[in-house]
Amino acid sequence: MPDHRLCLAPMLDWSDRWFRYLARLISRHTLLYTEMVTTGALLHGDRARHLDFFPEEHPVALQLGGSDPDTLARCARLGEEWGYDEINLNLGCPSDRVRSGRFGACLMSDPHLVAECITAMTETTSLPVTAKHRIGIDHQEGYEPLRHFVETLAGAGCQTFIVHARKAWLEGLSPRENREVPPLRYDMVHRLKSDLPHLEIVINGGIQNLDQALQQLEKVDGVMMGRALYHDPWLLAEADRRLFGEDWHPGTPHQVVRRLLPMVEAECQRGVPFKHISRHLLGLFHGRPGAKRWRRHLSQNAHLPGAGPEVLEQALSLVPES
Repeated sequence: MPDHRLCLAPMLDWSDRWFRYLARLISRHTLLYTEMVTTGALLHGDRARHLDFFPEEHPVALQLGGSDPDTLARCARLGEEWGYDEINLNLGCPSDRVRSGRFGACLMSDPHLVAECITAMTETTSLPVTAKHRIGIDHQEGYEPLRHFVETLAGAGCQTFIVHARKAWLEGLSPRENREVPPLRYDMVHRLKSDLPHLEIVINGGIQNLDQALQQLEKVDGVMMGRALYHDPWLLAEADRRLFGEDWHPGTPHQVVRRLLPMVEAECQRGVPFKHISRHLLGLFHGRPGAKRWRRHLSQNAHLPGAGPEVLEQALSLVPES
């Protein structure tokens, strides 16, 4: 079972294999999640494009979006064959596109269907099957619907629940507003762990740094962070020591970039545009001297024809090494 003490959230267009590779260079133990991949994309699209990852990424979890038990089971099996360490079911995304495809947060209104999906997946793969969801949707009120939802899925074989501590409003709020407007209710997630101590409960939503993560770990089993880590990846530098108890540190951002260069060169040689990788590096020197020069050089040069690892080396020379 992967260690969920600290998890990198699945983020559309952000938590792709290149950003996950960077995160792994900074933290050995943080559990990395893919972007959500729909069952249709896997079964009818380019599987390698959706599923390929670097061996160095382990532990890494595949997040699936769907609502049909049979197709989810087939995709869970694909995830295992591809070498992932966990299969996660998205039950929290509130976007119109997701809702029209009948997956994401709207499924919280049908816990028995979700339980059928969990059962089908756990019967098909030996990997742990986990769920990521909200504390509720729309006009669901109070704690009891949340507990009923979790207990229903637990009865189907799910033992790990990643709970975004906000309700999702499927009408009237955009996906961005659904990440910011509904109030955070950490108390509901804490109560879940208190009432259901045999289940693994991971909290998500609004956690900005490792100090806050450590405070949450006094009441739950794990913490998932997303945008805070994307905009400031160096927050992960102390994660292995402070959260996982390992006396290891990634060094300096300069050293991490130098360890990144062979991957960047190999990816560019196989035809990946450099800008697809470099966009994930803009926040690496967040709050440090030279950060603006670093961002400017990457932004101005990453899109140029033939851009590659030399652009990273040039940008690195503009930042004082600490």
